[in-house]
Amino acid sequence: MNQYLKSLDAHGQIGILFIIVFGLLLLATTVTTIRSVLAKQNERESESAMGGDLALSHPYLDVLKTSWLITLIFWLGWSMGDKVATVMFGLMSFFALREFMTLSPTKRGDHRSLLLAFFVVLPMQYGFVMLEHFDTFTVFIPVYVFLAIPVVSALSNDPEHFLERNAKMQWGIMVCIFGLSHVPAILLLHFPADAVSNYAGKNMFLLFHLVLVVQICMVVQHMSWHWLSQKKWGRPVAPNISASFNWPSWALGVCVGGLVGGLLAGITPFIPAQAFAMSLIACVAGSFGHLVMKALKRDRGVTHWSGGAKSVTGAGGLLDRIDSLCFAAPVFFHSVRWYFDL
Repeated sequence: MNQYLKSLDAHGQIGILFIIVFGLLLLATTVTTIRSVLAKQNERESESAMGGDLALSHPYLDVLKTSWLITLIFWLGWSMGDKVATVMFGLMSFFALREFMTLSPTKRGDHRSLLLAFFVVLPMQYGFVMLEHFDTFTVFIPVYVFLAIPVVSALSNDPEHFLERNAKMQWGIMVCIFGLSHVPAILLLHFPADAVSNYAGKNMFLLFHLVLVVQICMVVQHMSWHWLSQKKWGRPVAPNISASFNWPSWALGVCVGGLVGGLLAGITPFIPAQAFAMSLIACVAGSFGHLVMKALKRDRGVTHWSGGAKSVTGAGGLLDRIDSLCFAAPVFFHSVRWYFDL
């Protein structure tokens, strides 16, 4: 099997990767759906017994729906080309920023800034990515946009809560546009042949590696928190923000994510030690980013960005699913560029 995979070109190897991922998603969706149906049947027999199963099944179905969506976007982007993938992630940024701003009250004086963010900043940022102007897209938002937003806001002649309103706008742009735009940028990196042999056309593996290790880190952190809380080990670091964030579970999540990343070094341009280090960097950035986004949700008085009624898991919107990636992707992208001097 290993020899067969090595005999395939980059396109074939990535195709096999998607077959495996879609297969695992199909299996997980089937099992979760069956559990949900059985739980509904048990409702007729015992309402109390039904409650626990449904509480577990339905959030998992929501997560799986989002996983299907993101995987389909990755697949379409790979099958139709990197440019199409960039456009699709641009649409994800649009909807993520929409979620962010929907739960952040705005005034009439913010309308110009909102138009600038959605219809000027977002397409320009992804345009720089598509054209591979990496130096420009790196400084465009943190420098030029952050200076332009308050100017546009000041021209609206509304000084009430001026600093708070502009900081909110800048933060949404930073996370939803700047952070997420680094994901398709990874697909467009060109590794020199003298530094990495035979990695042309395999950037999707690198992106898969990033997403996988960050998600494993978050899952292990959450599961270990459940186990540690039962043992009454580890106190929350910031209980008013997240009851599930403590140092032992965080360290375990980061270490497991790093180890998995090191074991998967074969699909990256790194040797195992380098892949382990890069995975640790991504996991640390992603886990702390998730904590920051939880703090923002607590400030807004919501448990999830979608603003719906589901709050069992504290996650329900698109931004809830990708918040850790929005923080991990820029750090990972620039770490790779720095290491290979791209």
